[in-house]
Amino acid sequence: MKVVFIGDIVGSVGRDAVKRLLPWIKDKYQPHIIIANGENAAAGRGINAAITRELFEWGVHGITMGNHTWDNREIFEFIDDEPRMIRPANLPEGSTPGRGYTAIKVGSKELAIVNLMGRTFLPPSDCPFRKADDILSELRQKHKCILVDFHAEATSEKIAMGWHLDGRASFVVGTHTHVQTNDDRILPGGTAYLTDAGMTGPRDGVLGMERESVIRKFITGLPSRFQVAETKWILSGACVEIDEATGRATKIQTIRVDEDSWIAS
Repeated sequence: MKVVFIGDIVGSVGRDAVKRLLPWIKDKYQPHIIIANGENAAAGRGINAAITRELFEWGVHGITMGNHTWDNREIFEFIDDEPRMIRPANLPEGSTPGRGYTAIKVGSKELAIVNLMGRTFLPPSDCPFRKADDILSELRQKHKCILVDFHAEATSEKIAMGWHLDGRASFVVGTHTHVQTNDDRILPGGTAYLTDAGMTGPRDGVLGMERESVIRKFITGLPSRFQVAETKWILSGACVEIDEATGRATKIQTIRVDEDSWIAS
C-alpha cells in the first residue's frame, strides 16, 4: 500500500497548492490513500465545512488536526458527523467533540489513522504516549497499517514518540512546526518516521504567516496580528510504502515542491 501524507495546509495559498498538485501527486506516486493535516486550512486557523468538503472532493481521503482544531467555531457543527476527520486523541475524554482515530478505506485498501498532540510548549493535554499505547492496543487487533500524526512542538518529543511506537505503527509523522525535516527513515521495527512533514502554504512567509508582522513582533516584543502570507506556494509531505501483510513500512520518501519548480517542470 502506498500512502501520501500532506503537511499542514495553511490558508488559501496552501489549499490552492493541494488543488493544483493532487493530480500530479496521484500520477507520480500512485498512492492508494492520501491523508492531510488541515488544522490551518481556514485562513491559517482551524478549518470549516466548505474547506473540508473541498479537500475530500479534490482527492484527500482523511484529515488530521492539531492545537488549532477549535479556532474556527464552525467545526463544532460537523466534526461529530465526519468520520474521515480526526482531532488529537489525547484531549479530555467525555467532553471533547469528534474522534481521535479512525479507519480510512479506499477500495480494498484500509489504513487506520491516529492524531495525537504533544505537551511540550503546547496547551495542556493528556499524556500522548499512554494514549498512543491504549489506541494502538485496540487498533492492532483489526488493522495492520496504522499512521500516527503527532502534532508537537519539540523535536525531542516527536523522536521519542517515533521510537516508542516503532514496530507498532506503520508511519509516525510529525506536524505543527511547518518546516520539513531531513530525517526520514525506517526504524528497526519497521516504522517509517519523519520528525516533521513540513507545510503546504505560503513559501515566502514565516511558517506561512506574513513575514513583516512576525519580524516586527520579534524586534519590538509587542503583540502583532498575524495573517496568512500571500506568496508563492510550497507543498511538503511524504510518501510511504507499507507491506499490508505485516504493517511494516518498506520505503519512505519526502515530497517537497514549490511554485517555481512546479512551473519549471
